Amino acid sequence: MSYVSEVMERVIAKNPGEPEFHQAVKEVLDSLALVIDAHEDEFRKISLLERLTEPERIVSFRVPWVDDQGNVQVNKGYRVQFNSAIGPYKGGLRFHPSVNQSILKFLGFEQVFKNSLTGLPIGGGKGGSDFDPKGKSDREVMAFCQSFMTELCKYIGADQDVPAGDIGVGGREIGFLYGQYKRIKGLYEGVLTGKGLTYGGSLARTQATGYGLVYITEEMLKHAGQSLNGKTVVISGSGNVAIYATEKAQELGAKVVALNDSNGYIYDAEGIKLDVVKEIKEVRRGRIREYADAVAGSVYTEGKGIWNIACDVALPCATQNELNLEDAKKLISQGCTCVAEGANMPSTREATDYFLEKKILFMPGKAANAGGVATSALEMSQNSQRLSWSFEEVDEKLKNIMIGIYAKVSSAASRYGAEGNFVAGANIAGFEKVAEAMKAQGIV
Repeated sequence: MSYVSEVMERVIAKNPGEPEFHQAVKEVLDSLALVIDAHEDEFRKISLLERLTEPERIVSFRVPWVDDQGNVQVNKGYRVQFNSAIGPYKGGLRFHPSVNQSILKFLGFEQVFKNSLTGLPIGGGKGGSDFDPKGKSDREVMAFCQSFMTELCKYIGADQDVPAGDIGVGGREIGFLYGQYKRIKGLYEGVLTGKGLTYGGSLARTQATGYGLVYITEEMLKHAGQSLNGKTVVISGSGNVAIYATEKAQELGAKVVALNDSNGYIYDAEGIKLDVVKEIKEVRRGRIREYADAVAGSVYTEGKGIWNIACDVALPCATQNELNLEDAKKLISQGCTCVAEGANMPSTREATDYFLEKKILFMPGKAANAGGVATSALEMSQNSQRLSWSFEEVDEKLKNIMIGIYAKVSSAASRYGAEGNFVAGANIAGFEKVAEAMKAQGIV
């Protein structure tokens, strides 16, 4: 049995009931087989893959808080500190009812390679809670965040672990979390990223994941002799990533015709009116169906089905496993030639394999959505230097990072005879740097 197969069997046996984590590890190890087989004896001797697939630390804790009716609620909190070989743990906090250890381990494992691809000195981690901020008052959200940080603060720090936002954790939540950290620790340091501009945040951080996704998509198209200009684009989601991917795609001349949320999707043949979406989602915290009430000629459809809309470019920006094999077949049958992932592993393994089989342009999330964490690392740098860079400076650095990621991914794929397979390229390029650091630091 190959080393990759042995490790995969061990991961499944040691982590029962964690399908999302198994999926993430299998996808990475399968695409690394070319590299691992070439160094099998060396990697076996130091159990590199066993260490790579085992988090350095997992912290789980209860989070008690009091709701507006005076009732005590109890949620579960987590922090998965996966790998610190190339820098302090870095990765978001997710507040959503679906959060469990399997999902956070999958996200943390992916984060290791994503962070490596940025070229910046940051390791991989992820955390969160099954708390749902939707429908909660600001006071309830503050009460939860303060309780959550009271425990989490024992395990994080500017040079140890620097969380950020993710699904359910935006500027409001980061502010409450940071205030509690500072109150307990008495330290004004860059321990969280995605902070407000008045207390150490970075310009362009809000836009970074969506902008970065579009920058790498444009770079991928450019190397195929195309551009986003004139393309029809479908984007799933309607949160931060989707909104700013829409904004940048429109700036580059694309027509974005659809967005969705967990209830359904809107289609606007004339092109999404982004000011309406921002009002609904960023100001009112409403549902995407409200767009159809505000924009004549647009259509709202309840439920799933956004990938049935014909497009040239698809950008899944919502959540894991939202795009399955049938969706992939439908997209390609209607002329889609380019897919780039704005969310973490939004395409199922079967969908990803189908995209690769059909040789369309496909950029996986660990490369395509790395703009957010890259700009978070730039925020860390500004905090350490007690500086603030302009929006243009940060945006230019972000663009160059995304162009650099495309170059690394494309080069790694070509070096191992998998030209055009950016899934393999992203995993190989991310892995090589982490593996070298792990070998250099001994058995730790």
